[in-house]
Amino acid sequence: MRLLLRFLLLILLLLGVALAVVLYYVANPKLPVYTPVTQVNYLDQWSDADRQTYYFTPQGTQVKGLRYDWFKALELPFSEQRFAAPQYLARFGFLVDPTQTATPSNPGNLPVGFARHQNPGSKEEYLDITCAACHTGELRYQGQALRIDGGTAQHVLPSSVPTLRGGSFGQALVASLASTYYNPWKFERFARNVLGQDYDTGHEQLRKDFKASLDTFLRVAWNDTHRGLYPTEEGPGRTDAFGRIANATFGDAISPDNYRVANAPVDYPQLWDIWTFDWVQWNGSAQQPMARNVGEALGVGATLNFFDANGQPLKGDARYPSSVRVRDLHLIEETLKRLKPPAWPEALLGPIDKPLAAQGRALFAENCAGCHVPKVIQANGRPEQQLKMLPVAVIGTDPSSAHNIAQHRFDVTPLQWDPAELANLDVKLQPTPTEPLDLSQLSVAKGLAYVTAFVESRAYREANVTPEERPDMDGFALPIGVRERVAYKARPLAGVWATAPFLHNGSVPSLYQLLSPQSERASTFYKGTFEYDPKHLGYRTEAFDNGFVFDTRVTGNHNSGHEFRAGERGNGVIGRLLLPQERWALLEYLKVLGGPLEAQLP
Repeated sequence: MRLLLRFLLLILLLLGVALAVVLYYVANPKLPVYTPVTQVNYLDQWSDADRQTYYFTPQGTQVKGLRYDWFKALELPFSEQRFAAPQYLARFGFLVDPTQTATPSNPGNLPVGFARHQNPGSKEEYLDITCAACHTGELRYQGQALRIDGGTAQHVLPSSVPTLRGGSFGQALVASLASTYYNPWKFERFARNVLGQDYDTGHEQLRKDFKASLDTFLRVAWNDTHRGLYPTEEGPGRTDAFGRIANATFGDAISPDNYRVANAPVDYPQLWDIWTFDWVQWNGSAQQPMARNVGEALGVGATLNFFDANGQPLKGDARYPSSVRVRDLHLIEETLKRLKPPAWPEALLGPIDKPLAAQGRALFAENCAGCHVPKVIQANGRPEQQLKMLPVAVIGTDPSSAHNIAQHRFDVTPLQWDPAELANLDVKLQPTPTEPLDLSQLSVAKGLAYVTAFVESRAYREANVTPEERPDMDGFALPIGVRERVAYKARPLAGVWATAPFLHNGSVPSLYQLLSPQSERASTFYKGTFEYDPKHLGYRTEAFDNGFVFDTRVTGNHNSGHEFRAGERGNGVIGRLLLPQERWALLEYLKVLGGPLEAQLP
């Protein structure tokens, strides 16, 4: 009997050690080392004032109730170092300038896209992660950094699903929140830092409020983990945007039966010239700027209530209160209209071979212009670029994102929408439905269109937006247009040299590989570095400590399609085989396309 007890005790001890090891690695993520650059170079894309407006204007996200001063005061689980220290957040891929200091718009001296806001009638300031966090890029070369405003971020932001690798910001944040709450010494330091002179009167309430926010994070982490909602690891610079927005809007807020597996991460697209596009999103599913931005804010964490305190669906003008800040979203959109594509910086990345670029111009006209040079018309008071949509069967790229958006269905009947009321909203479904909407089987694009229409209307009223202002706030008086095509758009390529990696899912690391047959593309490569390769036009892909291994054999990660190779056109083959010297010529031209150096070509 004694031997059995000792054996059981040994088993419990081993389980405890194993659990301790797991918790250590979950709470102590393996992150790349951050090495500050000697200088951050800013291109002439817009003014310094526009840059600061874009970086730090809030949009209404609340990151699960996390207060701004809480975030600044958090410590790492195993030290007293601040979680929000710029040099630590930079290890996740967030952008900091070694010379930056606190400013009125960024009092916490946080990275690009970390802002704060107060809700009407509240004294609390919430951490507000804005679109700039995901749509600002950076390239590094020979110890210097090149900021790409409106470019593609390379951070690891969204997932709070615990893994032993632990490379995501979400997981690390939950670990710091949990260690602060459950470690009494940490919480004591935290509370004194946050409350200051109000420590004695506010300590108990702070602990309750902090626990409520932590519980929200833990519920999401548990829900995402045990349901297996995000099986394809997103890694640096990617998120399954539509999948996460759908799960938050229809699953979290309506019914667990609406959760869907989101296995189609996409890159954060560049934003210059986006205001001129006829349709946006990778699959060309959205039309109105404000609705697009409201949907993005909801996906990142803006509050949204569908039901009253008694669990009854809100109706009429009570639909739908949120923390979305429509005037700030409009300010960001107006600022982006002034954003120019990045021009190749010869002083930093090397001179242009003009004769070679001229050869590339002819090759571009032959092989690329048919898809990537859109027709431009004057419409709604702007130069509208009518982008070409390429069916998945033609372009051959990973179909997961387009299929999920078009095929996933959600039950919104608990909201008790009246079809007649929906018909009066500024939502235009294309093509016009020939049968009544089945609200028990609504697609994510259609469902979000109606949700954003209600949220928009309520937010406009609360922001005192007048009927005269609304067309401009909407964006060129456009309706909330929706269409669902199993296709991806071909966008203009000005500044494309600065937008690695490539294809909608970031599965091709360089432009040279994108111009090559799939058989010549890397099937696995390392992501997470900012080190740029100015020859192949992409990030460097060799192994580095704690880098993320991108595997193109995983669902959602396929690097097929957009191939130039011998064979019948279609199913991913879009052009003839390009010889290596032709690829180099095209790359040289793509460095200058749409920029001032293009006019200098012979």
